[in-house]
Amino acid sequence: MSKSPLDAFFIGRATAEAVIDRLENTLSDALSALGKFDAEQREQIRIFVETVMEKADKQKFTVKPDDGEIEPEELQETIDNLRAEIAQLKSELQEYRDR
Repeated sequence: MSKSPLDAFFIGRATAEAVIDRLENTLSDALSALGKFDAEQREQIRIFVETVMEKADKQKFTVKPDDGEIEPEELQETIDNLRAEIAQLKSELQEYRDR
């Protein structure tokens, strides 16, 4: 039972279409899962930031003005340290997102 070249052509074409459809579905599913994961991570970060801000606000009202004076140099050093930490966290977050 020999197949004609025309039959072989259509079988090859149908196979290629089936493979492409399967690849499209797989890629679509992977991108969907990645999007869902990214959205979940963003939500977790948002919740974390809200929690930190709430705690900071609560602590702000427990500090009394006479708790101690901070020298301008100490304040600037603290600000610089916080900026450095924020930059480091941004860098780590970007590396995490790039994975």
